[in-house]
Amino acid sequence: MSVWILRLSHRIRRDKRISTHCALVARALGAEGLIYTGEKDEAMEDSVRKVAKNWGGRFRIKHEKKWQPVLNKWKGKTVHLTVYGIPYEKAMAKVRKAKDLLVVIGGEKVPIDVYKQMDWNLSVTTQPHSEVASLALILDRYFKGKFPKFKGKLKVVPQECGKKVIKA
Repeated sequence: MSVWILRLSHRIRRDKRISTHCALVARALGAEGLIYTGEKDEAMEDSVRKVAKNWGGRFRIKHEKKWQPVLNKWKGKTVHLTVYGIPYEKAMAKVRKAKDLLVVIGGEKVPIDVYKQMDWNLSVTTQPHSEVASLALILDRYFKGKFPKFKGKLKVVPQECGKKVIKA
């Protein structure tokens, strides 16, 4: 089973933090990697790779110039997260059956061809909000709340108050 995220139209000046947060959410909640299109951002890639190195996991991040070849090569199912899609609760039973899933999240205006190529266009709400939130909810439902256990150089020690990070 493989879950990848396709982040469309990354713009360094505008999307650096959002794209990074999409990658971090994807990693923490069980996706194998993130492919992004738009401007190549080596600083973002390095930041995400550093998190995976320090905190564990084999998360991968890749840049592709255009989204079309990524979709054309993908052999599994595809889901696009959009305000305009059908409510995600109505499709999650079918989405969960996908062994290989590509979750597409937009940046700037998403071309209509993306909508047409999807197996599902899903909405977490019919209100504008963050793609980070949509991605987190979809991955939570897809993996049924069962997330990876990471073995990295750093580990959080859960506490009621305060922060404690130890070297593992």
